[in-house]
Amino acid sequence: MRVLFCAAECAPFVKTGGLGDVVAALPRSLLAQGVGVRVLMPKYRDAFAEIGATETVARFDALMGGPATVQAVRADGLELLLLDAPHLFDRPGNPYVQADGSDWPDNHLRFGALAHVAAAVATGTLDGDWRADAVHAHDWHAGLVPLYLSMQGAGAPPSMMTIHNIMYQGLFPGEVRAELGLPEQGFTPDGYEFHGQVGFLKAGLMYANKVSTVSPTYAEEIKTAAFGLGLEGVINHRGGDVVGILNGIDQEVWGPATDPLINSHYKAPNVKARAANRRQLNTRFGLTPGDGPLMCVVSRLTEQKGLDLLLNALPDFIKAGGKLALLGSGDRVMQQGFEDAALAYPSDVGTVIGYDEALAHQLQAGSDAIIVPSRFEPCGLTQMYGLRYGCLPIVAHTGGLADTVTDCDTDPNHGTGFVFTPVTQAALSDALMRAIACFADAPRWRGVMRRAMKQDLSWDASAATYIDIYGAIRADTGVAA
Repeated sequence: MRVLFCAAECAPFVKTGGLGDVVAALPRSLLAQGVGVRVLMPKYRDAFAEIGATETVARFDALMGGPATVQAVRADGLELLLLDAPHLFDRPGNPYVQADGSDWPDNHLRFGALAHVAAAVATGTLDGDWRADAVHAHDWHAGLVPLYLSMQGAGAPPSMMTIHNIMYQGLFPGEVRAELGLPEQGFTPDGYEFHGQVGFLKAGLMYANKVSTVSPTYAEEIKTAAFGLGLEGVINHRGGDVVGILNGIDQEVWGPATDPLINSHYKAPNVKARAANRRQLNTRFGLTPGDGPLMCVVSRLTEQKGLDLLLNALPDFIKAGGKLALLGSGDRVMQQGFEDAALAYPSDVGTVIGYDEALAHQLQAGSDAIIVPSRFEPCGLTQMYGLRYGCLPIVAHTGGLADTVTDCDTDPNHGTGFVFTPVTQAALSDALMRAIACFADAPRWRGVMRRAMKQDLSWDASAATYIDIYGAIRADTGVAA
């Protein structure tokens, strides 16, 4: 089976969040199970500076305003197809926004071009020797792929649309449909129109043969107005075509026994080497060692992530003996709040504003717990990294957090962390205090830690589910291999 992935990110080349990790790890697991996968993504400035020699497999004289090529290369165990369109992607910084935080004004053209090329690759138009049996589109950036495929008529390969976060929908003024070459008859509530706008994600939801989310709980949550953000009607309309498949993690990249980015390696049941990693973190963040737990945050600093709740809970947390090391960036007011907390409690709170991949690994390997108080979380990967490293998750009962962490007070025999609901400051504070109390009982804490580290967090089962779906949609559409 041949599957084309289309996405805006793929780690380690481009990563702003969990999307990049998934698009890197899932194809490797599919490959191990006999599926041939190519990943189509933009060739951003600097992201592929050291990629090595590429092979040009297609040329466009005019693609959404300028010339472009598609370049094939094998890198980091993946078969990549890079859309090299300098007028669209040769820009500094973030893939989606300008230096001032505003969206690139031509994002509709940038990711419309990506989707257009994906449809051409998938149908064999660009490379007669390679045609996809199924196309897997990821998030709004690839949302037009199923629509462009539907415009190819009978015989086009079927598609699957995965929602990594329904908050980001790719909405643009209705008039851009002409620039994108979209069919007028589809600009209706039953098509890609969303309140007078072109909806990239909505197009994917309406035209894909199958829709998935990244956890079973999130698949149920987005059927409601509270989580569906205006698309709950579409999700309910698709009914049984929507499935929740839990993300996995790359256990070779994230493994405390071999991780090259951490100082001291370890594996369950012998976790004594974590102490050296903890000391390193205390030094890195300027914290004074204490008897209480060192907890970490590795996150975007946004309202979605619930970190305003943690900021307000800090005084009682510190008074109870907790210490916090934070790595993240985002909302400027929230950033300033944590920086102010580090100044107010210099021995107990340390912050690094920004993102550092090595430090993210070191925080998992040396912290006692990781705090993920999200108001909603489609899947979340940091709590799974925490389980893998014995950094016990403290999480809200939502989305993939609820699917991956079991509360050790509610279920003492199977608990792997601390789960709280509702998502309020009071509930979070209670979970933090429960964790501090558990930490004081060293044998109990070690038991929870070892149980957490035994969890199967691989992609194996989820990849097998995706393979079944690719085969089913291919059979349903009657497209020959």
